[in-house]
Amino acid sequence: MKTFDKIDTDILSKLYQNADITNKELAETLSIATSTCQERVKRLKKQGVIKGYQCELNLEDFSGHIEAMAAVKMVKHTEELADELRDDFLELPEVIQVFHIGGQNDFNVHIAVYNMSQLRQLIFREFTSRNEIQNVETSLIFEHRRSKVLPKLAMS
Repeated sequence: MKTFDKIDTDILSKLYQNADITNKELAETLSIATSTCQERVKRLKKQGVIKGYQCELNLEDFSGHIEAMAAVKMVKHTEELADELRDDFLELPEVIQVFHIGGQNDFNVHIAVYNMSQLRQLIFREFTSRNEIQNVETSLIFEHRRSKVLPKLAMS
């Protein structure tokens, strides 16, 4: 398990709130030297704590968008099959995120499409037509927001 001090957790918290912050702004916010801040961020990236940065889009600005969550249940459970399905789902341009989960279903697949017809075709073409998939239950997403607060994790 990796160990973190208060400065590391403060850096992670600020980057979690706004990954677009400059190194200079981040260092000033935390009252540390810019070189120290840059080295710590580099170390956190090298350790794999920071896996990357992404651009979060406001899908509501795109006309006709619909978001849905497809709960997928597999017929047979093997690591190879789960990995193959995950990778196949992630290659679909309509897929935003894939969650491999425990419980009644095996995956939750976050989807964005431009209308109900496209959603229907996607589910039939890419999900229910596959022999490895036993069941798909699709739910519409009315609202999706991401917390800007770093989760309370064991950081010692």
